[in-house]
Amino acid sequence: MGEVDPAFILEPEHRPRISYIEGKGVPLIDLSPILSNNVSAIEFEGLVKEVGDACKEWGFFQVINHGVPLGKREKIDDASRKFFAQSLEEKRKVRRNEKEVFGYHDTEHTKNVRDWKEVFDFAIKEPTILPASLEPDDNEVTECNNQCPEYPPGLRETCQDYGQEMLKLSYKLLELIALSLGLPADRFYGFFKDQTSYIRLSHYPPCPTPELALGVGRHKDGAVLTIVAQDDVGGLEVKRKTDGEWVRVKPTPDAYIINVGDTTQVWSNDRYESVEHRVTVNSERERFSVPFFLHTAHYTMVKPLEELINEKNPAKYRAFNWGKFIANRKCSNFQKLNVENLQIYHFKISK
Repeated sequence: MGEVDPAFILEPEHRPRISYIEGKGVPLIDLSPILSNNVSAIEFEGLVKEVGDACKEWGFFQVINHGVPLGKREKIDDASRKFFAQSLEEKRKVRRNEKEVFGYHDTEHTKNVRDWKEVFDFAIKEPTILPASLEPDDNEVTECNNQCPEYPPGLRETCQDYGQEMLKLSYKLLELIALSLGLPADRFYGFFKDQTSYIRLSHYPPCPTPELALGVGRHKDGAVLTIVAQDDVGGLEVKRKTDGEWVRVKPTPDAYIINVGDTTQVWSNDRYESVEHRVTVNSERERFSVPFFLHTAHYTMVKPLEELINEKNPAKYRAFNWGKFIANRKCSNFQKLNVENLQIYHFKISK
């Protein structure tokens, strides 16, 4: 990744600025009330409102005092650094392809431009069940298993342990989000029995021309939620809803960055919005992050929740199958150019 291949170079209108706006407005939420046994009703209601406001106004927020042991985070960060420090030949022994959808990948594209990054994906549920084809009427499924490298030793167990912590945090956040929408706290639980969630170890090497490329191009996540652990280098930028400016999310020690995904936008019937974001790179320091993508079961039909629609507020989306939706997005990455990722606006109901 020393020289800049033209595949990495963005169109001028999408290139990042060298200077950036620090994201002072991105909410920082203290989750300690939900870890306490004697939290007051006022404190709890205040926390629910904070989360709801952040989902509505930003689509992004950071959380502290979240209950995830620091040791688990440090362990997966250490494993990630050791894995990516290996030779390309070693890393490609567990390379992703159209059949092996989890593992190492270094040629991911966002909006047909190659990302300046390399990743390693690890599924939470093994095997993970996904559709065998993109055809709407084909119900055949396939079992997808994790690939694990020989080095570093214990990577599988480290990822499994960390994944369980991410699930615990996800369910706490989903309860708060459900309550903020006026729903029962456990409203979303039933969607995750056969979930397709996964962890991604991400590495962004120094880039000689950071003004021309991005670690990840502008995009929205298809997930229910994304939970990101980032290092102190920073680089994640959010497109602010009020004015369309790109705002840098300032690294906060031991905090997690949370963003609402497309699935939650559809469930909420646009009350909460999945927001565009991107990752910038720099010429001096490598960057590491560990996103966790919370996904439903492949057979889930994603549609606005019945409790949130009525005659005055009709459904804004027609139902779509989650498995086919995510399979299309994964497939388009291998087919690369001239293939548009399936997006939720394709299911928007015209007025």
